[in-house]
Amino acid sequence: MTTLTTTKSGLNKNLLILHFTVFIWGFTGILGALIHVHSVYLVWYRVLIALVTLFAWFKFNRTDIKVNRSTFLRLFFTGALVGGHWLLFFQSIKSSTVSVTLVCLSSITLFTAIFEPLLSKKKISKLEIMAGLFIICGIFLIFKFETQYTLGIILGLASASFASLFSIINSKQIKQRQAPVIAFYELMGALFWISIYLLFTGGFNSDMKLIPSDMGYLLILGTVCTSLAYVAGVSVMKELSAFRVALITNLEPVYGIIMAFVFFGDLGKMTIGFWAGAVIILSTIFLFPIVQTQVINRRKAS
Repeated sequence: MTTLTTTKSGLNKNLLILHFTVFIWGFTGILGALIHVHSVYLVWYRVLIALVTLFAWFKFNRTDIKVNRSTFLRLFFTGALVGGHWLLFFQSIKSSTVSVTLVCLSSITLFTAIFEPLLSKKKISKLEIMAGLFIICGIFLIFKFETQYTLGIILGLASASFASLFSIINSKQIKQRQAPVIAFYELMGALFWISIYLLFTGGFNSDMKLIPSDMGYLLILGTVCTSLAYVAGVSVMKELSAFRVALITNLEPVYGIIMAFVFFGDLGKMTIGFWAGAVIILSTIFLFPIVQTQVINRRKAS
């Protein structure tokens, strides 16, 4: 009985941490719209600040962050997915709006429902696939009515697929090592691969220059919204499945769209098709846990 209570307490604690983390992630879209530099530079600065912050934290706490070669390479290459996700995310915002990008990010649920069974070699859940298909229907509606944002929508969906992949990888990694260590090496990988891209495209130039306001926003983005939130997002996977994390992460559009309205008045730019699609997506997110619980209870009863 005590073990059951402890497990439930740990689960609730991780759910609370995840919801708080998702709220912080919802704010990244606002910061992305406020920062003036190109999305590639934005992500490069973001990752650099987060990496320095984590390293300083390790030094302050005298944390041992050594890992073996195979683990280092696995996390380092996963960093390419992390960096790619953020590049596509912020470019999607700059090609559309914060609201459109955040709603497209809801497709993480469908991608996870497909990718997780393939990567984890477990049975595909029909219920998870069904939830993902409902979300795709919502995205289709947005595509149909928000044709001026086609490029932003495509980039947003690609960003979601990358996020789904590294979340599944991290759900395995967290069983073996601490979340800050995972985050540190993945961020190191992200910085390396983005730097390689900039090096070969001549990106290290005067366009990287920041204005004073960008510096402040980037510090918030790199410390609170990246190093802190990323570590928290990985740590909850000790108790929560990759699909459960993906499902709750889909609340990011709710927080982000509300904040986008407060900061930019984005709601006035959206058509009825956008809102119909958004309602389908968000309804699926809220109803899925209820339906899942009922299905599990019926199976137990039979």
